[in-house]
Amino acid sequence: MIDLFTPYQLKGLQLKNRVVMPPMCQYSVSNKDGIANDWHYNHYLSRAVGGAGLIIIEMTDVDPDGRITDYDLGLWSDDQIPALARIVEASHSHGAKVGIQIAHAGRKAEDVAVPVAPSPIPFNASSPTPRELTTQEVKNMVEKFRLAVRRAVIAGVDVIELHGAHGYLIHQFHSPLTNHRTDEYGNDLTKFGVEVIRAVKSEMPADMPLIMRISAQEYVDNGYGINESLAFSKVYKEAGVDIFHVSAGGEGPIAAAGKPGTHVAYQVPLARQIKKSLDIPVIAVGRLDEPVLANAVIGNEDADLVAVGRGMLKNPYWTLSAASELGKETTIPKQYEYAFPKNNR
Repeated sequence: MIDLFTPYQLKGLQLKNRVVMPPMCQYSVSNKDGIANDWHYNHYLSRAVGGAGLIIIEMTDVDPDGRITDYDLGLWSDDQIPALARIVEASHSHGAKVGIQIAHAGRKAEDVAVPVAPSPIPFNASSPTPRELTTQEVKNMVEKFRLAVRRAVIAGVDVIELHGAHGYLIHQFHSPLTNHRTDEYGNDLTKFGVEVIRAVKSEMPADMPLIMRISAQEYVDNGYGINESLAFSKVYKEAGVDIFHVSAGGEGPIAAAGKPGTHVAYQVPLARQIKKSLDIPVIAVGRLDEPVLANAVIGNEDADLVAVGRGMLKNPYWTLSAASELGKETTIPKQYEYAFPKNNR
């Protein structure tokens, strides 16, 4: 039987456990230059010390105008590589593997004067109307994703995640709510996503997996559901995605404070269905902070990995605490052994 502390391997990625720190924006860049600083270094390194198997660095943008805010991380410049490499190297020294989420916010960019999007449809009544990207600009955007991933690989990451969820640019292209184009990128709603996948795979080592985060369901009127997300995920799998990070929402005011995301594990059935229907590994996420619950998701084979967000924000050593609570063996820094009785028996 497998559990939360069973090692996991996918292609060349070898994880010591099934615990993932998901990407969570810190909005903490100091000089609006997209460069990680000491906050980011300490933030991620503490979760590596704390035992996480895989740390996915927060949404990191391919263009200055693609940031949610001016305080987001970026990878549009070689100047941004060294600070990320420092985080990766330090995390590796504590046995964690590191991924990075590559993205563009599209119409949800808040600090740019005029955001861009597949179609000129504002996110909500208080948001500016975005400018529709030209066909050539869409092709240029694919190139920006490719170059960002090239820089991530230079920084030494172990895995790449593309952000195709939560109403950001890739999501905007494959959603009929936000893509009303009449060109090739409107006639085929997955075309942009497929081109991005193929472009970034060309920069990745052959044994490096590609993760894609998706919203498996849009909780808005006339939004797509699991059947539609299964269809576009199948296309993305064929294009080169190796694992799906299954979330939901993003195209309306339905964050975890609203419904349906008000109960634990509300997205696990979506992850399970994608895993079973497409025969592909998945990461489950969404209110899985209780160790017994996270362990059950793995033991019941609903998902291959479990992402713990709020739990790790609250406790950088969530993974060590979970091992102690579940009675599982894990490596504990010798300086902290007295805090975990299981390790001293």
